[in-house]
Amino acid sequence: MPRASAAAAAQTAQRILDSATELFATRGFSEVSLDDVAREARVTRGAVYHHYRNKAGLFGAVAAALQSDVARAVVAAAQDAGTQPSEQLRAGSHAFLDAITDGSAGRILLIDAPAVIGWKEWRRLDAANSATHLREALRDVGVAEDLLDASTAQLSGAMNEAALWTAQHTDTDLARERSHLALDRLLAAYLP
Repeated sequence: MPRASAAAAAQTAQRILDSATELFATRGFSEVSLDDVAREARVTRGAVYHHYRNKAGLFGAVAAALQSDVARAVVAAAQDAGTQPSEQLRAGSHAFLDAITDGSAGRILLIDAPAVIGWKEWRRLDAANSATHLREALRDVGVAEDLLDASTAQLSGAMNEAALWTAQHTDTDLARERSHLALDRLLAAYLP
């Protein structure tokens, strides 16, 4: 039997990733089996193992893809905000809050990922994605170099906590609105 083409293999891997993202987001890591993912993706369990080695490898790929999605949303919002660094920081920060509380990202990235992939890997993914852009934006608004890392860590942590609070609130629309208002107050401390 001929091997699947690279394009077909990539499509299969993406279908598995999409199915796993949906399942992990709705049921959580511990409640999803590789059989569930294979069934949802309409592939064999062997195909899941072939592309992602095991459940932890699949979850790591899901987390990395979601981190990239969130970072893309942050960058797009910052670029759309114009050329003023303060507006770019504000728009990117608000986009982060929306991207991580909308859809699959919140539960996967903020609740399950630290336990499943570990804090070290979680922080590496965050640093390579959204935190990198936050650090650049803080530098651009004039945060002193000696306070840049601490400011990035603290603002990032505050936004992650706001996202968790928003996602766990019974009225997520109201919580999101309040989180955005509080974020504006927090950002005001960094703006000239």
